[in-house]
Amino acid sequence: MFTVFRKRSRIVSTQGGCFQSAPGNVIGKVTPLLIYVSVLIISNLIYTQSLLADPRSRPNIVLIMADDLGFADLGCYGSEIQTPYLDQLASNGLRFSQFYNTAKCHSSRVSLLTGLYCDQAGSEKLSRGATIAEALAPAGYSTAMVGKWHLSQQPTDFGFQKYWGHLSGATNFFTGDDTFRLNGENWDVPATINGRPFYTTHAIGDYAIQFVDEMTQSNDPFLLYVAFNAPHYPLQAPEEAVKKYNGLYNKGWDQLRKERHARQIESGLLPEKWKLSPRPEHVPAWDSLSVEEQEWEASRMEVFAAMVDVLDQNVGRLVDHLKAKGEFENTLFLFCSDNGACPFERTRGRNLKPWDPKSYWTYDASWAHAGNTPFRLYKQNQHEGGISSPLIVHWPAGLKTESGSITDQPGHLIDLMATFIDVGKADYPEQIGNRTIDPLQGKSLMPILQGEQREPHDELYFHFSSDRALRQGDWKLVSAKLGRWELYNMKDDRTELNDLSKVYPERVEQMATEWFRMAEEVDRLKGKQLAPVGTKIKSLDFRKDTSNQLKTKN
Repeated sequence: MFTVFRKRSRIVSTQGGCFQSAPGNVIGKVTPLLIYVSVLIISNLIYTQSLLADPRSRPNIVLIMADDLGFADLGCYGSEIQTPYLDQLASNGLRFSQFYNTAKCHSSRVSLLTGLYCDQAGSEKLSRGATIAEALAPAGYSTAMVGKWHLSQQPTDFGFQKYWGHLSGATNFFTGDDTFRLNGENWDVPATINGRPFYTTHAIGDYAIQFVDEMTQSNDPFLLYVAFNAPHYPLQAPEEAVKKYNGLYNKGWDQLRKERHARQIESGLLPEKWKLSPRPEHVPAWDSLSVEEQEWEASRMEVFAAMVDVLDQNVGRLVDHLKAKGEFENTLFLFCSDNGACPFERTRGRNLKPWDPKSYWTYDASWAHAGNTPFRLYKQNQHEGGISSPLIVHWPAGLKTESGSITDQPGHLIDLMATFIDVGKADYPEQIGNRTIDPLQGKSLMPILQGEQREPHDELYFHFSSDRALRQGDWKLVSAKLGRWELYNMKDDRTELNDLSKVYPERVEQMATEWFRMAEEVDRLKGKQLAPVGTKIKSLDFRKDTSNQLKTKN
């Protein structure tokens, strides 16, 4: 059942004061330089002593990233999927309506961890980036990670003192794979764990709770990064979780998008002026499918919903555990997704049930289009459907916005490092071992969390493979698969329906020039990655017929 949230609360900015010079007779014969040095030393001593006396004055940080979760796949973002724990965090916290990822699994993880654009940081090798763990550990934080890594080496090679999870980009949810590690050592996936059959999402919750217990044995604040692999394919979930959604999606994706969009408007998450994007040509009308195909499609979405539901249950377990340990009030809790919903049809074993470990279901662009409501396109694309993420922030001791507020100030994964350095009173590293670290690209979200207007980024740069975009203020330039540049005004048309590239060709040229400058000078792209765009929009097609798999015997 969808939880109705209050209309957005407007977040206003405040102005800071300034210091005034002391009267000359106070200074006497002491030089201004000596006063400055003395004040600096005393302030530093007081600050250091305060941290030593009460290290928990700084918040714990729990950062959760879902995998292939669309913008509209949570109850508090318009979904019918039951996510009561995340919805409760949103109703007591702050939601971002314009938070961005990089539209791809590994590149979003690089930006989340380093505060840099993906290739700027050295991509999966992190050769020019420092991780949030490497920044916070020297400041006295205990650091741990659970879940999907999907980068080079292991988390324990990049500042995380504890790690359990899989290094691979995707895994069988029931049997895992050979990349599971516990604190740097191989970890064999058991048939059962903690009294129930092994299921990766549950195990992530188990180890998140275990690491909290271990880290809270000291007085140090902690950083816990939880990277769920759900709801990334293969679509696999326990039988009872799937049957909970039996029949819910028989209405089809066309009706589902309308209902999700209506809830987004009703809750104040999005303005009505951003019209629902139409169903693209590569997605068939639901009513055009045969009864057999409708049944297959509805069953795929039931499994996806179950995976999101189970993810939410494990977020709830972690929240309840933090509360029981008295850690929840001063924990900065953030939840986001690595990219938009995934359009790729890669189903194997359609004849098997999704709770069979041998199954390997996916869904395609048809349900992904609903997952990214009301936006266009998907994972990998730099249109809004690919790069728009939910971001829920909850922090009882530090969040100054009204409960249930929604901010439309843009943010990006690159902003998380700067935010954590801010709240954790840490320093951004310049050198780690033989890695020379690039200057921080992100900006702290703290002004937004304090209810103020943040000085925005001059521009936000986007790139994955042959998809690219640049946002400057309300303007966005975007290209899919090296198709021609499209230009949209995000204030009036964030669903990208009214291409203004022919109306403002000078702006297109200026923004394209800036994209190429950033791609080459900041992100270090080379060769084909700097190829010019074409003159036409590229057509896309994701549908594949998998009905022949039904003839395969178990």
